[in-house]
Amino acid sequence: MLIISQLRDKMLNYIWLALITLGILTAFTADIIDISNNKYNNGKPLYVTVKFDENDFNIKSINSKLEINSKVFNDFYKTDYKNNVEQEIKLSKTQNPEIFNVYFKVNDNSPEIWKKIANASGKEDDITGKLFIKGEIDSLHYHAMLYLEEISFLKIKDVTNAIIEYAGNAVKIAIGLIGIMSLWLGIMKIAEKSGMINLIAKFVKPVTKFLFPDVPPEHPAIASIVMNISANMLGLGNAATPFGLKAMEELDKLNTNKGTATNAMCTFLAINTAGLTLIPATAIAIRAAAGSSNPTIIIGTSFFGALCATITGIIAVKILEKYPFRLNELMYYIKKSYKKILILVIGFLFLITILKQKVISDMFYLDADLLRNIIQVISIIAIPLIIFLFVIYGVIKKVKIYEEFVDGAKEGFNIGVKIIPYLVAMLMAIGIFRAGGGMDILVLILSPITNLIGFPAEAIPMALMRPLSGSGALGIMSEIISKHGPDSFIGILVSTIMGSTETTFYVLALYFGSVNIRKTRHAVAAGVLADIAGITGAFLIVKFLFG
Repeated sequence: MLIISQLRDKMLNYIWLALITLGILTAFTADIIDISNNKYNNGKPLYVTVKFDENDFNIKSINSKLEINSKVFNDFYKTDYKNNVEQEIKLSKTQNPEIFNVYFKVNDNSPEIWKKIANASGKEDDITGKLFIKGEIDSLHYHAMLYLEEISFLKIKDVTNAIIEYAGNAVKIAIGLIGIMSLWLGIMKIAEKSGMINLIAKFVKPVTKFLFPDVPPEHPAIASIVMNISANMLGLGNAATPFGLKAMEELDKLNTNKGTATNAMCTFLAINTAGLTLIPATAIAIRAAAGSSNPTIIIGTSFFGALCATITGIIAVKILEKYPFRLNELMYYIKKSYKKILILVIGFLFLITILKQKVISDMFYLDADLLRNIIQVISIIAIPLIIFLFVIYGVIKKVKIYEEFVDGAKEGFNIGVKIIPYLVAMLMAIGIFRAGGGMDILVLILSPITNLIGFPAEAIPMALMRPLSGSGALGIMSEIISKHGPDSFIGILVSTIMGSTETTFYVLALYFGSVNIRKTRHAVAAGVLADIAGITGAFLIVKFLFG
């Protein structure tokens, strides 16, 4: 049991190491294979036609155009580019009148392999090379051989660029949070001084007492937790994050072992990483933009998937927080809690039965638009209404609202700076993993397993990316929907996964980083289990209703 406890405490370290190691090793291996196969044909000529805008070769820089037959291009690069290639280029003279230096910028219409070559040069869109004139076709057209710049270790260069990019993004995210953090911490300070927090705590006491038994019912952390969960459910991410960071700060005040996550912290993180949201607005917007006939159909499926994730996350933390214990202690815990476990199992099976009969499917087809409109209205007025009510209540209770707001807002800057190292560490590892090709390896490993349950191979990258990166998952989702259609089985599935889960490792780095937590205990395990349950629940519900 001691070994299990040690593994649990260091899980985030192992995951961080695995992301970096797998990304770099995969990138290095791919580059060695590419070099041995000369994938980019370094030192080999590509036969092209050059069209000059003018026949005066005495000028220093000549505007020209490359014209390449699609068959010639595809045979050279082993691609399937469908159109003839036309590329505007600039030529500069050398001492040999038949040899020119070539420079051009790729664009959206350029072949993908040229975009990779340009990116490998470090300037993202520039390609250089040499052009050898071989013969005249007419006064402006010539046969030529094109030698592009040599390319090697492209994947490793991608990894290097990703490290720099993601580290910069981490700082931008932290700085971007400072303003919104200052706003909400100022408002929460007014709520604390006016007694509003105590009112909220009393209202939700039955639920919070079960979830957070170690936190006093009247503690300021409870109100922040409730506000965070409520904002998340309404899709108010800008408000949810400051409330969550404030909740972690308050929970840390109760922490007698600084640097180590408490049971309450782990439970709070498990609920957050489950991503329970009433309206998955981003996924719906993408489906609508892609021409879905019913973009809101994923409201029900996403809520079910997120509910599976939430229930699993809570059960996981409640069991894992008991470690280390002996087998007889585990049996005693199960015996003591068997009624709760039985109710959850029966409820889950009952819900599955209803879903299988497509009762909820019909309900959401009828009421999805109404539900979406109601929640959208609530989401729009929620932030101004919360600020107004908290400030007015502060005035009624004779709180010095301006002074208290400023005192609370000062904390926002400190928290924003404090989380930078943790965000840099996690986002850098994710960047290495993505750029190095670690995702492809995991897809290859998991495909045989997912095939057994009928999970589409095309959706595996989405399931793997969602816990790591919100923007990465968004890109994969958009690509799959554009290829298969928003109302296809796969289109609905990836949309549901997007709405059923959260960017677990970003949330862990952000919230734990804000209070300098290094030993995360069972929070990572619970978060990963919640992700697995959310993705599995998303697949089952979509399979039942649309498979």
